[in-house]
Amino acid sequence: MATRTLSKVATALVAPALALGATVGLAAAPASAAVWSSCDQWGSTTLNGYTLYNDIWGSGAGNQCIWANSGTNWGVWANHPNTGGIKSYPNADKVINKSISSLGSLSTSYNVTVPSSGAYETAYDIWDTNHKYEIMLWVNKTGAVGPLGTSQGTVSLGGSTWTVYKGNNGSNDVFSFVRSSNAGSGTVSVLPILKWIRDTKGWFGDVTIGDFQFGFEITSSSGGLNFTVNSESVSSS
Repeated sequence: MATRTLSKVATALVAPALALGATVGLAAAPASAAVWSSCDQWGSTTLNGYTLYNDIWGSGAGNQCIWANSGTNWGVWANHPNTGGIKSYPNADKVINKSISSLGSLSTSYNVTVPSSGAYETAYDIWDTNHKYEIMLWVNKTGAVGPLGTSQGTVSLGGSTWTVYKGNNGSNDVFSFVRSSNAGSGTVSVLPILKWIRDTKGWFGDVTIGDFQFGFEITSSSGGLNFTVNSESVSSS
């Protein structure tokens, strides 16, 4: 579970000031100059329909810089200490604004390069427009990280098998789907997952899907680690 970009203003008001230190170079940037880059805590930009966020929101964070060649090819270099608690959720956000019943399809593909050390997960974070419900899809994870809530068992949906967790962070319900095995690339049909939550479990009704985010929820990356989204796509009809 993450506080992330949608509530970053509230987080900034209540969280301790982050000791980000001196600005560091973009170690993750490709050889050719990126279209955009930022080491700012809340750095953001919009590229070809996706809004990118650096989103360093957790207490005790270190340095992090984000770069992008496009909204679907981007990455971060992050140097967060080896302590507990989520430090950041750099992500690309696409707004859907369609109710589940009005969707004929909702699918996504991704291809990432991630480090073998540190503590993090590569995750989708999907919100309804009222921010009452948060659906997380963990496609790979490394280190001491785990979802919020209690296990609801396993289910095969959208082309993968997941362990499902249900919890609440005090602000919204969180439904986390943790892939049974790590995958650095793949395609997920998201609409069957949403319909399963709505129709099979009854955890929400015919909500309208708003922000559809994809990125890296980083707990630790001591010494500086690179996270790269080689490609991603989100499509709906």
